[in-house]
Amino acid sequence: VQLQASGGGLVQAGDSLRLSCAASRRTFSSYAMGWFRQAPGKEREFVAAISRSGGSAGYADSVKGRFTIARDNAKNTVYLQMNSLKPEDTALYCCAADPWRSGSYYSTNQHDYDYWGQGTLVTVSS
Repeated sequence: VQLQASGGGLVQAGDSLRLSCAASRRTFSSYAMGWFRQAPGKEREFVAAISRSGGSAGYADSVKGRFTIARDNAKNTVYLQMNSLKPEDTALYCCAADPWRSGSYYSTNQHDYDYWGQGTLVTVSS
């Protein structure tokens, strides 16, 4: 599956952004999906993940309460709504697909994801 992330940009602290990740396959609902980010000079880290049906989701502590992950299987798209953005949220955000976890499961481990998009850059100024 090919993934195309979009929606990044330059915003001020406190602003909101919605990232989108469009998948190429009609079997999109067969994948649990995740968002990860990598800030300059840092390792890639987990942000949020959602199960195949969208019935369950998980978040990194650093974004809990501010970010919301959602998916629309009819549109083959997963979203990341980011509110109350902080300068420390500045990073390249990538979406990824996990074909292995089914039902209500999702993974926070990047090594469980087989397919990755190219990423979209989010820059938050103070």
